[in-house]
Amino acid sequence: MLNIPLPESTFKDIRDYIYEKSGIYISDTKKYLIENRLSRIIRENKLNSFEDYLKLIKQSGNRNDLNRLFDAVTTNETYFYREPRQLNVCVEGIMPKILAQKKGAKNVRIWSAACSTGEEPYTISLMLMEKGYLPEQFDIYGSDLSEGVLQSAKQAVYNSYSIRNLPEPHLKKYFSNSGRSYTLSSSVKNTVKFMKINLVEDKNIKQLGGMDIIFCRNVLIYFDTKAKQRAVSNLYDSLNPGGYLFIGSSESLHNITRAFRPNVVNKVIMYQKV
Repeated sequence: MLNIPLPESTFKDIRDYIYEKSGIYISDTKKYLIENRLSRIIRENKLNSFEDYLKLIKQSGNRNDLNRLFDAVTTNETYFYREPRQLNVCVEGIMPKILAQKKGAKNVRIWSAACSTGEEPYTISLMLMEKGYLPEQFDIYGSDLSEGVLQSAKQAVYNSYSIRNLPEPHLKKYFSNSGRSYTLSSSVKNTVKFMKINLVEDKNIKQLGGMDIIFCRNVLIYFDTKAKQRAVSNLYDSLNPGGYLFIGSSESLHNITRAFRPNVVNKVIMYQKV
């Protein structure tokens, strides 16, 4: 059973099911990706066809089967200090402004949405601590659709690819090196809380309200316009008035929503809830 064909009709059924459950839209040009990535799962489950696999997923009460499907169709491309200009604007510009508005009465609440294996929220925490902020001054949350990547995030053990952009002093200060892997220190690890959140499901989003800053970078590219609008609306509702949303530097909210006011600082665009 070397080659398992994926009929066009079954591809569309699988694509529709993924969209229904996650908001992730798979274009016609990505049929080969679905075929390649799911074939191994089909063989491991000793199934004979993609039709059998779809039936298994729909009937299975095991969330691990669904999580593995999501893992297979998404690319968890992430690393420490990704798109650093946005991070610097957040830490050096936005953070002190929000703290001043709160007058020390409350922590700044930051959410890394679709955080994958945790590099983004840990980077934010690490940068805040380097700027002299105390863990008591901020709450950081990381969320993802996949329980698999969240488990990796909680373990906080990374390879050389993930840490390649880290300044050497930070690497020595916050990581222990076992030769092949780098383990993040508990001083940073303990500042981030992780949870499973589906950005297009309203009931999940309500777990995270009252946010001051949300990072949702390089995520909307997986959604069609309808799912983008639903996800962005949910993110908007999760923000405090005056809160900020960061999306990927190559992404835009143009034609998605006019609810946010774009702000530009040091050539970095962020969106403020008004």
